[in-house]
Amino acid sequence: MNWKKWSLLLTIAFAFSLFLAACGGGNNDAGSNNGNDESGNNNAENAEPSGDQSLNINIKSEPPSLHPGTSSDTTSSAVLDQIFEGLTRINLEGEPEEAMAESIDVSEDGLTYTFKIREDAEWSNGDPVTAEDFEYAWKWVLDPESADTDYAYQLYPIKGAEDAKENGGSLDDVGITVEDEKTLVVELEQPTDYFLELTAFHTYYPLNKDVASKNDKWALDVGDDYVTNGPFKLVSWEHKDRIVIEKNEDYWDADTVQLETVTMHMIDDESTALSMYENDELDWIGDPVDAIPLAAIQSMKDAGELHIADRAGLYYYAVNHEDEVLANANIRKALALSINRQGIVDNVTQTEEKPAMALVPPSMFEENEEGYFADNDIDEAKKYLEKGLDELGLDELPAIKLSYNTDEGHAAIAQAVQDMWNKNLDLNVELNNEEWNVYLDSLGEGNYQIGRMGWIADFNDAINFLELFETVGGNNYTNWENDEFKALLEDSRAELDSDKRQEILKEAEELFMEELPIVPVYFYTNTYAAKDNVKGIEALPVGAFNLKWGYKAE
Repeated sequence: MNWKKWSLLLTIAFAFSLFLAACGGGNNDAGSNNGNDESGNNNAENAEPSGDQSLNINIKSEPPSLHPGTSSDTTSSAVLDQIFEGLTRINLEGEPEEAMAESIDVSEDGLTYTFKIREDAEWSNGDPVTAEDFEYAWKWVLDPESADTDYAYQLYPIKGAEDAKENGGSLDDVGITVEDEKTLVVELEQPTDYFLELTAFHTYYPLNKDVASKNDKWALDVGDDYVTNGPFKLVSWEHKDRIVIEKNEDYWDADTVQLETVTMHMIDDESTALSMYENDELDWIGDPVDAIPLAAIQSMKDAGELHIADRAGLYYYAVNHEDEVLANANIRKALALSINRQGIVDNVTQTEEKPAMALVPPSMFEENEEGYFADNDIDEAKKYLEKGLDELGLDELPAIKLSYNTDEGHAAIAQAVQDMWNKNLDLNVELNNEEWNVYLDSLGEGNYQIGRMGWIADFNDAINFLELFETVGGNNYTNWENDEFKALLEDSRAELDSDKRQEILKEAEELFMEELPIVPVYFYTNTYAAKDNVKGIEALPVGAFNLKWGYKAE
């Protein structure tokens, strides 16, 4: 590939977009400091809070769902994580700590968890938060009649949960017991090291049973029935424009919360968002719910304005296995090996991502710094292409549509990949972009051939990436399943020895990478800019961020 020529074209395009940013004023995924300040400018100690505790951020687009049980994307969870709270919450060190639960007792065999819910835990309408609210919320997700519960599998460590959701088992047999109003007992299928991380995840948030059971549309808009239990409460939702949340004075730990108002703008155009940031209309831009314009990245890096840190996430292209050509493993391998990932992260994204030739991030499997195949191996890609065409009885590949959700960065990457596949495989690639919600529907309906996706870890364990592809449906848009792969994941869940469990998970990844139902591109970083007076907020390697500890300094 003529990278010199391609980079020149990108430079011209980026210069034009920078011009637009100057004239116009300022990432959806299903994000190390750059050396200027190891702790980040938003984490200074002992800074005096200012009188203005209003924060403005950009979440880029309309959240697809503000129902904890149906949400499956980072935009929605970025809102939900502020207005709801689970039994635990991930703190600034990335560790789960007691939240709605004031105490947690774990049996010696690791199978039974007893949660004592705080006496002063209240819903925003004044109702007490009860053990029954958790039972109701979790069983609502596990009810086969509940639609759009893509994350139901996060509850499957609970005894009987998978059987109830998948096999028609009784919800009464699920290992969730309300011992009394403030005591919840949970039995697991097998010991699960990361269970307290799961209980901090939005699928595990409670619902006010009295409200939600009477109105199945309670989560569609702001109103008396949209009751929450987190450090903030939802006060305004102007669809496709902005969401406003305010400090919840009835929150059990309200004394810790210093931000009074957070306005979450929905500005899809990154140049507009950057202009607003430069004009002090936004206090934070970039990950985990926004993106920095490509044209501005290098200058902001040079000025020391960007914070860049490793993020446990994968940018990849899902491949639809219902397509006869793409169902061929050798064709998929040809597509994967003919991408120059290092060129993409150096010339397009420019925020220190790592080329991905594996599924699980290196933070979980260290050897995945190298991965399972060589980056940009054109000769090997052509060999796989020849094998695949021979197996399919074709002389050449038919045209393929490469889809992505509307975003400057996704478009630039797709254009680069389009050029690579055309040049290296003589493949005619048509690009297709759609707005985020429409795009998710297209993938869910199988109305695509190859489509951009991103996966950010929900908790710090390799199974979080592997189980994504365990079963067709949910967040697995590839329509790929493999019985041996499923069996390995089941074996890993039953293995109590951590080292042996890791070996099983690694074996599952090796099988996955041999089949290669996706085309991995790069492992994410968190890249963001925050005003100097924004403190106590971190873009976490796993998940999004918590505004509970955030504030604005003098």
